[in-house]
Amino acid sequence: MESSTAAQQLIAEIRARGGLRQAELARRASMPRSVVNAYERGKREPGAVALARLASAGGFRLELAPVLDGVDVDRAGRILSQVLDFAESLPGRRRGSLEFPPLRAPA
Repeated sequence: MESSTAAQQLIAEIRARGGLRQAELARRASMPRSVVNAYERGKREPGAVALARLASAGGFRLELAPVLDGVDVDRAGRILSQVLDFAESLPGRRRGSLEFPPLRAPA
């Protein structure tokens, strides 16, 4: 039993969600139906451009996005908003001179 590739699964998903037959997807993507069939059966491996064309033809967009394992993006956004609000509430001017320890030449 052959295992399907990510490209095969993606093309099948595009067709299923779009309610399209191979011939219609191929026509919309301006490629031969035999090529779409070969991609979906795993006989040929499509490139990124071909996958993007097929996705677009099915009404979808193919994009690359970073994986944020364990990061709650909504929570991180709320925290950032609070930090920025806090920064805005701080006084704009320093209240006195800054004092630093004197620099010494290395021994």
